[in-house]
Amino acid sequence: MPVDPQENRDALGRNLTYGLLDRLGSQIVGGTWTGRSFPTEMELSQQHGVSRSVTREAVKMLTAKGLVTARPRQGTSILPVSQWNLFDTDVLRWMLERRFSIDLLRQFSQLRVAIEPAAAALAAQAAGEEGRALIEAGFARMQAAEAGQDDVLEADVAFHVAILKASGNPFFGQFRDVVSTALKTSIHYTNRIVGRSADLDAHEGVMRAILARDPHLARARMEKIIVDALDAIQHNESAA
Repeated sequence: MPVDPQENRDALGRNLTYGLLDRLGSQIVGGTWTGRSFPTEMELSQQHGVSRSVTREAVKMLTAKGLVTARPRQGTSILPVSQWNLFDTDVLRWMLERRFSIDLLRQFSQLRVAIEPAAAALAAQAAGEEGRALIEAGFARMQAAEAGQDDVLEADVAFHVAILKASGNPFFGQFRDVVSTALKTSIHYTNRIVGRSADLDAHEGVMRAILARDPHLARARMEKIIVDALDAIQHNESAA
């Protein structure tokens, strides 16, 4: 049964360009066109009931995210994953929305272990009163979540993001959205594996080390949290 272009258009939402971007990006990452040619601009316009200008702008945005390349007289081609901008939050979200991948989860944890212990060490050295207060507030949310007064996942993410911000390094700060997205996936999965929410004592240990201005201890304690999560993922995978 053919799909009504008007129904396709209505499903895009009020902002047609971003609606089409989201649909096409999700389809590309999900493998809809694996082994097939990507539709032409005219075909996309007809299929989704939108103007050529809307289609052209959406494809430009996909190009900026590294998902496709568009060349005159050659059409639009999907690029390999190695070319995708994995730090783009839309690309990351589309990757998470597709079929669950234990490999992606492991890679997230490897990214975290490379970044967050260093951020914790820097926070211990450089965090000002505002940064230290932000970390304490994040941990207070984790305590509240343990008592059923806050969202467990959001509170855990808030604590880790607070440390990135408190590091004082703007490059770590730029990882906020990526690490936050990675955390939401990995924390949700690892909490389910171990049958409980985050280890409050371990997180408090990181906070205490930062507040005590002990970068080596802060790094070691943060590393242990993430390595333990990575070990849980790998152990669960091998036992499956």
